[in-house]
Amino acid sequence: MIAFNVLLFEGFETLDAFGPVEIISKLPKIYKLDYFSINGGIIISSQQISVNTLPFSAIDTTGVLLIPGGLGTRKLIDDIDFINSIKLLSQRASHVLTVCTGSALLAKTGLLHGKKATSNKMAFDWVCSNGNGVNWTKKARWANDDKYYTSSGVSAGMDMTLGFICDIYGEETAQDICKYIEYIWNRDKDNDPFDP
Repeated sequence: MIAFNVLLFEGFETLDAFGPVEIISKLPKIYKLDYFSINGGIIISSQQISVNTLPFSAIDTTGVLLIPGGLGTRKLIDDIDFINSIKLLSQRASHVLTVCTGSALLAKTGLLHGKKATSNKMAFDWVCSNGNGVNWTKKARWANDDKYYTSSGVSAGMDMTLGFICDIYGEETAQDICKYIEYIWNRDKDNDPFDP
C-alpha cells in the first residue's frame, strides 16, 4: 500500500483536500489515506469541518503528499518551522500534489524553483510573490513538473488528481473513477476556463 498523506492546517479549504481524497479513495488497494498536521489533533477547515490528524512525525515519508490551500496559507507562509517541515516532507515524498494556494507554501520552500507550476487565479499574484524563480503558468488547470503537481483553485484539484492517476495508472483507470463518482473531468491541463 502507498501512503497518501493529506497535510492539513487551520483554515484549509475543504474541497481542496476532500475533492482529491474522494478520487484517491476509489483506489483502496493501492493507497492508504491518512491526515496530518504539524502537531496532530483536531484541525478545522474554513468551512468549520473538524478533522482528527496525526503529527507530521508519524508520516510515512515515502508516500504521496497532498497540500491543500485556503485562507490558512496566509498565516503559514511566514511560519519558518512549518515551511521547513513541508520542505523536508516534500523532498522525501514520491510525489507532491498541491491545490489552490497550497502551491504558495510549496514554492516558499524553494523546491519549485525553475519548475512549472500554477495556482488559484484569484490569488495568483500573491502566490507568485512567494515563489520567485518558479515558472508560474497562469493559463493552466493544473501543471506537473517532475514529481510536483500543482492545480488552480479548489475544484481544479480533482482534475489534477485524475491527471496524476492517469499519468501513473493510465487513462482507463482515471475514466473509471470519473464514471463511479459521476464527474466530468476537465482533462486539458493547459486550459483553465477561469483564467480571466
